[in-house]
Amino acid sequence: MAASDPAVHQAGGAEAPVAVIDADGTVTAWSSAAQRLLGLSAAEVVGRSAASLLRTDPVGTDQADRPAAGLSRILRDGTGWSGTVEARHRDGHGVPVRARLFPLVTPDGNAPWLLTATPPAWRPESDATAEPLLTALKYRSPMGISIYDTDLRLRWMNETVARQTGRSEEGHLGRRLTELSSSVDSRSIEVSLRRVLDEGAQVIDHESRWPSPDGKGTRTFSAAMFRIDAEDGRPLGACVLSVDISRSWARERIRLLGEASTRIGSTLDIVRTAQELADLSVPVIADYITVDLAEAVPLRDEPLQRLDATEVSIPVFRRAGVASIHEDLPESLWAKGEAVYVPPSSPFTKVLATGKSHLEPHLDTSPGTWLDQDPARARVIHETGMHSLMITPLLARGEILGIAVFVRMENPRPFDEDDLVLAEQIALRAALGVDNARQYTRERAAALALQRNLLPRDLSGGRDIEVATRYLPAHVHEGVGGDWFDVIRLDDGRIALVVGDVVGHGLEAAAAMGQLRTAIRTLAYLDLPPAELLTRLDTLVVRLVEGDTSGGCPQPTNATCLYAVHDPATRRCTIARAGHPPPAVVTPDGGVTFPDLPPGTPLGVGLGAFESFELDLAPGTMLALYTDGLVETREADIDSGLGRLRGALSPSDGSLDDLCGRVVDTMVGDRLTEDDIALLLARVRPADRGR
Repeated sequence: MAASDPAVHQAGGAEAPVAVIDADGTVTAWSSAAQRLLGLSAAEVVGRSAASLLRTDPVGTDQADRPAAGLSRILRDGTGWSGTVEARHRDGHGVPVRARLFPLVTPDGNAPWLLTATPPAWRPESDATAEPLLTALKYRSPMGISIYDTDLRLRWMNETVARQTGRSEEGHLGRRLTELSSSVDSRSIEVSLRRVLDEGAQVIDHESRWPSPDGKGTRTFSAAMFRIDAEDGRPLGACVLSVDISRSWARERIRLLGEASTRIGSTLDIVRTAQELADLSVPVIADYITVDLAEAVPLRDEPLQRLDATEVSIPVFRRAGVASIHEDLPESLWAKGEAVYVPPSSPFTKVLATGKSHLEPHLDTSPGTWLDQDPARARVIHETGMHSLMITPLLARGEILGIAVFVRMENPRPFDEDDLVLAEQIALRAALGVDNARQYTRERAAALALQRNLLPRDLSGGRDIEVATRYLPAHVHEGVGGDWFDVIRLDDGRIALVVGDVVGHGLEAAAAMGQLRTAIRTLAYLDLPPAELLTRLDTLVVRLVEGDTSGGCPQPTNATCLYAVHDPATRRCTIARAGHPPPAVVTPDGGVTFPDLPPGTPLGVGLGAFESFELDLAPGTMLALYTDGLVETREADIDSGLGRLRGALSPSDGSLDDLCGRVVDTMVGDRLTEDDIALLLARVRPADRGR
């Protein structure tokens, strides 16, 4: 060579990749730096066409897939060339470089060409040498890159941003985000960009949601933002790096766990809780899932141990929840509520016995496995294409309540350890919900049994008064409360009518109700006027609370009560109430009124402020005594409830028991009651002339 070109040497003395090409485009010399750049030795390259080492046309013609055409044109023109080109590495991938091609003069008069290249990894000495790096970032970066000026207008973006947003470069450049979209996320990004420009702060993991390019749903992006400064420290703009995290498994896992905490166990219903687990898991985790509960969580009256076993299987579970990607559930051998049979030696019984999960990424259906003893399951596995299995225990407070079985069929990816951890965490939340529902069911059943035993049976008003009653436990809280009613036949043909409500729910309220009902019956036989009876009852409740030093369940602090005594001989009814809703009086012609009786204070307050009030009850007149659960809800106050009750009580002819049922149906309907309800209807019979 006649002279050494400065492009042959890198700053700091490092040699740049160099090749010599003859007039026909054949490589005649190859440097060691070129070998390091493309992984090809001189022996492999010399004698080959230089065009075979290129992946893109060096002159940018429309023949991008024919680099030889562009190289031949340069050699014919003889003027040289410089620009960005993509060379071909030994392993096939492209290497963007800034290349220069210019003719040389040799002593023999030939005109070879010198080709130099600046690898993109080297520090550029000018803006021109940065082109390979920008080309790589523009077309091959998996991360979206955007550059905004100080007016927050987009000045540069790569192809990844175009794919992420579904908009071309021409549709973005020169515009602000808020001009492209009016969403809250575009405004929040501009606020963050302004802070980056003004303060030089960096923003990491700025999450935003944007419509999908196909218009179906949204996509979620995580962005990092930093300021670009000039050499003098003056801000030139801001750079935004964005990554699509819509399908991030970690993000999906967090979302599922969040949903599990709110969707599973939303009610104190065992079957519904199990079904909530199944519905949440399909199709995100599994294509098919069953939730089967063991003997510890009975779903039916008949225990599993009393059911007959088959030749190869025994009843171990009851199906409480099931979900599938197929609506007709072709995978399920048993419906919800039915007994589930499994071989004594199977993964299901092993998980139930050990409390440890079972993971089978590739379901083994070959001969000699446990499926030999379960032909029905083996048939379903083959018919539906089940290929991966997980079984997790439903473990709560140290007790195994059942199992959750996760299966994949159409999803080709086998379950792995991450899937198992997620399934176990969700199953744990479901198990706690099932256990809470089980405890609630047990306590509710016990309280209801106590309530029914404490409430009077076969109430009768004799020949003078016809009575009918209804009691409904609440659907929420502990269910059963302290509402009660009673009919007491006194001396001289008089009849006492009682309705009351102990504050609270559960066993304590039911037990306290039994105490109050017994106390009222005892005081009633002392022939006390209603107001005096309530005064003594109030004192008794106060003493019960003050004297409870056993350390056991505390007695209720108060209760409400209405006590009425009807004398058929005089047709007079004397009533007193302790903080209880007023009775309804229904005349024979269907008119309904609520007498303005002195309200009194609830029992247990200790004031003893009670007054009696007398009513004249003609034959055919009806009294309706009730607790506040009948007329009060969260949506409506007592005045609104009394108005509805007035309509429900009229007309009052026909069977009193039918009327009692009709009143409850009208007032309650299909709603879930928040408080228990007691209703007592008493109608004065016509006088018996022969008596």
